[in-house]
Amino acid sequence: MNRSVVVGLSGGVDSSVSALLLVEQGWDVRGMFMKNWMDNTSVGECPWERDVGDALQVCDTLGIPLNTVDLSRTYWNTVFARFLEEYANGLTPNPDVVCNQEVKFKAFREHAQSLGAAFMATGHYVRCKDSGSGTVLARGRDPGKDQSYFLCMLTQQQLAGSVFPVGAMLKSDVRKIAARAGLATHAKKDSSGICFVGEQPFREFLSRYLPVRRGEIRDAGGRVVGEHDGAHFYTIGQRSGLGIGGIAGAPDAPWYVAAKDAGSNTLIVVQGPEHPLLFSQSLRTGPANWVAGRPPDTGRALHAKTRYRQPDQECRIEPLGDSGLNVTFTSPQRAVAPGQYAVFYDGEICLGGAVIKSVM
Repeated sequence: MNRSVVVGLSGGVDSSVSALLLVEQGWDVRGMFMKNWMDNTSVGECPWERDVGDALQVCDTLGIPLNTVDLSRTYWNTVFARFLEEYANGLTPNPDVVCNQEVKFKAFREHAQSLGAAFMATGHYVRCKDSGSGTVLARGRDPGKDQSYFLCMLTQQQLAGSVFPVGAMLKSDVRKIAARAGLATHAKKDSSGICFVGEQPFREFLSRYLPVRRGEIRDAGGRVVGEHDGAHFYTIGQRSGLGIGGIAGAPDAPWYVAAKDAGSNTLIVVQGPEHPLLFSQSLRTGPANWVAGRPPDTGRALHAKTRYRQPDQECRIEPLGDSGLNVTFTSPQRAVAPGQYAVFYDGEICLGGAVIKSVM
């Protein structure tokens, strides 16, 4: 078997240990760093220069080569432009899902193959298993680090030849292995923020690309209770940053965003975290991606997440032809945001996902 593999090295501990494990297992390993964000006008820290330096130190320690590929134009065209368009239209997009679909497991994979590699590897906390009729995507062993939610739009072709060395490990053990091996990334803080963009003061960052548009904040009865700088700066369920103080005739309770009207640039807000308008029993999605290449049995209950950190929620799905799904939950769901992904599970298996279009 051709055991040549290109490891996507991000400069973090997970991909570093992935490379280490593959070297120890006798693979022919090459490191590759992706430059995906090259906008130097960004505010806050965009630490790709430091990350590539950390990746180089890891490769020096492991005795493997490191190359760099510039995929910034692909990232902008397929991920970031879509991210901006969806925010402008009042949605709350998830660029990490799209980045995995279009950049890491498409453009990067194609580049790895062009170098003659039979496999590509990443530091994602997921597992691939052979079901006998194809490859299934399973949750990572560490429940606090499982990243199957972000890989829900991958296909059989994208999973084929993909290796996830740390998927069956706990994060604490990954750090111990990195420390014992003397890897420079062993104590490095986990990355957060927008995929490849890094940690940014979000509203200030978004305002560099989308204009400020003053609009009204209204309560559920239509009364104007404040103003905002643009509905696209807010998401469903948001409490902070509304700037609404005490309102005559209103109870003394915090305000939450219950809905957004992009057409009129209006926010609808309610008081209290358990207000009924914050909850929905069902939702409708766009076309679904099923990792197995075919839909699951719709005659029984499945589980779904409508955001990454959410516990599994029991649901039933109803296919709507090629246009999407109706998803009905056993219990009402709080603060479901159109633009995010509904990701479906059968036990430990991630079945696939779809973009949330509307809630009911």
